[in-house]
Amino acid sequence: MLGGVLFTFFIAVLGYGLSELRGFSLVGPLACSILIAIACRQIWDYPEHLRVGIEFSAKKLLRLAIILYGLKLNIGVIMSEGLPLLLRGTATIVFAIALTLLIAKWIKADMTVALLLGVGTGVCGAAAIAAVSPIIKSKEEDTAIGVGMIALAGTIFAILYTLVRPLLPISMTDYGVWAGISLHEIAHVALAGAPAGEEGLAMALLSKLGRVFLLVPLCFLLMFWMKKKGSSQSSEDSNVPFPWFLIGFIGMSLFGSFIVGEYITLSEKVIAFIGNATTFILTMAMVGLGLNVSFKSIRTRALRPLIAMLITSVLLSILTYFTL
Repeated sequence: MLGGVLFTFFIAVLGYGLSELRGFSLVGPLACSILIAIACRQIWDYPEHLRVGIEFSAKKLLRLAIILYGLKLNIGVIMSEGLPLLLRGTATIVFAIALTLLIAKWIKADMTVALLLGVGTGVCGAAAIAAVSPIIKSKEEDTAIGVGMIALAGTIFAILYTLVRPLLPISMTDYGVWAGISLHEIAHVALAGAPAGEEGLAMALLSKLGRVFLLVPLCFLLMFWMKKKGSSQSSEDSNVPFPWFLIGFIGMSLFGSFIVGEYITLSEKVIAFIGNATTFILTMAMVGLGLNVSFKSIRTRALRPLIAMLITSVLLSILTYFTL
């Protein structure tokens, strides 16, 4: 197990190193690490004795990263200042998932990958895909494909937002709301919101955190849907495991929202370290998933869901802008 975990650790380090190079820095370490893992899988079939550790990273570390991700969510701020944004966030999630699945069905795309991409587009990118994948029982390579596409597409959209910002006749706070309510991941929102100044960036992150908050009820709705869907087919399919890691996610959110700062003081360096560690653990988990991806699956299963996701993302950006 240790050898496989260290293998994912090493590839994650390579991904971080690659993301420091010019050009690749825009893509980010998560996408770089997945690309290295997928390339490694095609060129060199890793030894069988590493599989246990790789699966540990892909499953156990993935859940640990989701739990730690809860620290990024300040429930108190959302409930006191972001209730209107929660309504916008709900509309974004419903629109993204429904339209992605509708287009995917129309163009005969893989519906599981399309659902993952719809959730990633509507909620919070890779973290959302990682959270719902065990609930909908998606294959590991489907999860990795979804995360990779969301990371790359979200980066492109974030860069486009920064380019069009000076041309838009809206205030910086409205621009921040637009970015936070329509972009894929927190990192993408931060990238697009930074040029809008402190106030614009704050509104962007607040809008985004409202969507992250909605990840929990979405997961429970999907769990209910899977159980109902399975009960109409077979008793085996209706056995949907309870996502216990979501309890950890909620617990860490409550801890970060009401305990840290009130009863426990953490320095900015400690908070930054925890945030970086969470991202790195998630990257190791994505490497584990990427090591099970084949190019044949990407060619046959990923292109049409990607088209559905891109169309949805473009329409989402347009509609949310005109509803500011």
